[in-house]
Amino acid sequence: MKFRYSCTAAIVLGALTGNLANAEELLETVTVTGTTTPATRFIDTDQSASRESADLLRDIPGVSGSRMGGHGTDPVIRGLSQTRLNILLDGAYVHGGCPNRMDPPTAYAPPSSYEDITVIKGVQSLEFGGGGPGGTILFERHTEPFSDNENMRARLEAGYRGNGDGRDVAADIAAGNESAYVRLLGSRMKSNNYEDGDGNEVRSAYKETSATALFGYTPNDNTLLELSIERQETRDLLFAGAGMDSPLADNDTYRLKFKTSAPGGPLSSLRAELYRSEVEHVMDNYTLRTAANPMMLMRAPSTSDTTGGRLVTEMDSRIGEWKLGIDFQNNDRDATRTNDANDMLNSVLWPGASIDQRGLFAELTHELSKDNRVIVGGRYDHVRSDASKADLVPDMPKLSPNALYAIYYNGAQAEKRTEHNLGGLLRLEHDLSNGLGMIYAGLSRTVRTADASERFLASNSMQPSGRWVGNPDIDPEKHHQLEVGMQLQRNAWDLSASAYYNDVDDYILRDRFHQAGNNATIYRNVDATLYGAEVNVGYRWTTNWRSDVGVAYVHADNDTDNRPVAQTPPLEGIASLEYIGGNWDAGVRVRAAAKQTRVDADPLTGSGLDVGKTPGWTVVDIYGRYDVSHSVAVNFGIDNLFDKAYAQHLNRSSAFDPLQVQVNEPGTSAWVKLSATF
Repeated sequence: MKFRYSCTAAIVLGALTGNLANAEELLETVTVTGTTTPATRFIDTDQSASRESADLLRDIPGVSGSRMGGHGTDPVIRGLSQTRLNILLDGAYVHGGCPNRMDPPTAYAPPSSYEDITVIKGVQSLEFGGGGPGGTILFERHTEPFSDNENMRARLEAGYRGNGDGRDVAADIAAGNESAYVRLLGSRMKSNNYEDGDGNEVRSAYKETSATALFGYTPNDNTLLELSIERQETRDLLFAGAGMDSPLADNDTYRLKFKTSAPGGPLSSLRAELYRSEVEHVMDNYTLRTAANPMMLMRAPSTSDTTGGRLVTEMDSRIGEWKLGIDFQNNDRDATRTNDANDMLNSVLWPGASIDQRGLFAELTHELSKDNRVIVGGRYDHVRSDASKADLVPDMPKLSPNALYAIYYNGAQAEKRTEHNLGGLLRLEHDLSNGLGMIYAGLSRTVRTADASERFLASNSMQPSGRWVGNPDIDPEKHHQLEVGMQLQRNAWDLSASAYYNDVDDYILRDRFHQAGNNATIYRNVDATLYGAEVNVGYRWTTNWRSDVGVAYVHADNDTDNRPVAQTPPLEGIASLEYIGGNWDAGVRVRAAAKQTRVDADPLTGSGLDVGKTPGWTVVDIYGRYDVSHSVAVNFGIDNLFDKAYAQHLNRSSAFDPLQVQVNEPGTSAWVKLSATF
């Protein structure tokens, strides 16, 4: 399966991941016109084994992730995370079922199940839903049409990772003809606890099984109607960075798609999609670990159901190419926490939280001249939110969600609320002469509505410092971004770079209630500023040798309180040297991060979401690939070759208590992956 990146810096990351069959051939395929920019990325999932999708994403400069265990890494792009990213799984929004984000959307996206995984940094389009100021991650499936003399195809994969005894297998089998097909995808991934660089065992084991069936109808080369049914079961997930584990996390997703590239009339394409996602999640502190207090056997079952769809069309006009669309999304979440030692309801975590979003957008690409174009667009989103169980009173402490909201937000209650959010995009692109590359500049406004936890979370506790309470009166975030970038390509050199400045009104800050020593975790609006840059440089020494360097930096300030925004990654970089042969290649990669000193680590004066300052680190990986035959290939490597003990700066908060935990990354991890295509 391919996790590609479509950008003018494609060469850079392609070399980093060791999947360039021939560097000169790739150079010929790269285009530097249109909306392809250094801010759009892809990679190859064959370059690793027994790693989940979000963990793989961290190999891209500018993409980080907070680790809680071996599964459920939460991606971060340009210092923004959670619903500040739009993450679509084959067109569907899948919102996780855990209030503590043990299961972000990427946790339900096994990499072997998708052909393409696209990472779009920042705001490059208004198409993918309201919000998403940090970027968009698209997991996509593309079933190639069957030819006259073809009626079946298959791909089989098997991988093993020594550290943690990780094993994964996947199968992709399709049968059909020119007018219809059936495709079956299945995967199984299992890992035990891994060891960090000091030889300490890290709670990280999990089991993941997924199965997908796709039924397609292709009456002609321009039209597709597809139904897909997907089931994923994850069991026995251990989390070193949380006070609970997850014995169960399931997802069922249903999709119906129609698209045509010849709808007739003024339209050049038409795409319609409907989807339904149903997530069930359970976390507790006694099934998979020994509870510290036998009288505090805490269990939190939850559900998250999302229904949505979109209609997008493209059309040509005298002034340019239009893209027009409407979309909708409704997410309903329920979660409680009980003490199973005495069968008492402790908290109504998500009190029937419902968020309904309906949006429409329009984008126009207008050619100013042969080498210059402008893209202008606007978006409107209508948002409604409600919490139907906000008056439900737990057994102990007897504080309903509405009672908690009233304590921390001046008597606020979970009433029905409506937002009218306006976004926009203005982008200029210029193609340089002689095929040298392109430069661009863009302005955007995106408005992100608060999610269910930021609005309605109601985690109860006898100790106020142990409470975690959403804010039903929270205002949506308004991100105003300026981005400039370039891609240059000349002879053996290629360079891609982008810089951005993000002025945020009403940034939704997770903070502490610093009054009367209460210190509960709350949410409030502040003004914030984020800025940063990313640079990738590649040089092809010969036909067979290539080196690349990529660095990324982001700086985030809470302007209202004059302190850093917590959980901001430090300066990060990746460098590689690779030999590219005929039927084999090999390379060495260095991953590094600088020390992070800009932290918000004191819960008595700030948010306390950072564990503290994090030292810098450097890790060396080696990897290779050998084509056994035209249809069989072996990928292999050793990650963290020198068994470095380190942790990335981004940490996770423990489950509903004030503790912040930084989880060490795996030590030396040898891996191998075999793939065969028939």
